[in-house]
Amino acid sequence: MKQSIKKEAIRIITICFASVIMATNIKTFVQTGDLIPGGATGLTILIQRAVETFFNLHIPYTILNLSLNAIPIYIGFRYIGKKFTLYSCLMIFLTGILTDLIPSQVVTYDILLISIFGGIINGFAISQCLRVDATTGGTDFISIYISQKSGSDSFNLVLVVNTIIIGLGGIIFGWDTALYSIIFQYASTQVIHMLYKQYQQQTLFIVTNEAAAVCEAISNISNHGATIMKGEGSYEGHERHVVYSVISSYESQKVISAIKEVDPKAFINNIKTEQVKGRFYHRPKD
Repeated sequence: MKQSIKKEAIRIITICFASVIMATNIKTFVQTGDLIPGGATGLTILIQRAVETFFNLHIPYTILNLSLNAIPIYIGFRYIGKKFTLYSCLMIFLTGILTDLIPSQVVTYDILLISIFGGIINGFAISQCLRVDATTGGTDFISIYISQKSGSDSFNLVLVVNTIIIGLGGIIFGWDTALYSIIFQYASTQVIHMLYKQYQQQTLFIVTNEAAAVCEAISNISNHGATIMKGEGSYEGHERHVVYSVISSYESQKVISAIKEVDPKAFINNIKTEQVKGRFYHRPKD
């Protein structure tokens, strides 16, 4: 019970922290550079600027962003997980309120620095949410839904969708803004790839004399099975077992540590896996 309360408390604190980071990034780097971040956030900013430019009206960020997130929230609630979606709604709401309340600040006027570092900060904030099973809304819901269905990382697909949104901004406000926004989005996506690895896979080849114990260790930590193959060491000519398994990248270090505890002499080859077809276990979102 205490462990569960601690986990939920960490989850809420992380979401609050990420919302502050994201809102501050919007009111500093994004606003100063007139960037369009992509996703529901970018579409919100794009509509805000278009309405202000052509109709001289200001629409609050929170109201507009919540409206644009209605369909993604439904997808999350219906197909991903109820608690996951509720925590995501908390992130969306807090980010919106803080974006409306935090005053604008200028860190630098260098548009290239704004694009790169703004993108890095944006990716970091999104990754923190994903790490505690929540999202910043918009296309993140869609990417996780597709990732669960396909069994592979789909954030590059989201980069394509966001590029289309940014292209609309380029048509309306000029291509300099759009091109720098693509740099922003690319930097953000690469940070997410680096920090969030749930839908990335690693292939393990383990040469061991404790094959059964190694398989049990893999199963206990990752809930994945393994295949045991017989082999022969070329140097000593002794019989060896090779354990083959594919696991999620974010669990790989825990699995490798457990294998080393079972068999300190195990030889482990850890290979990045591009794509897996067939049954591959993903922990469900709650």
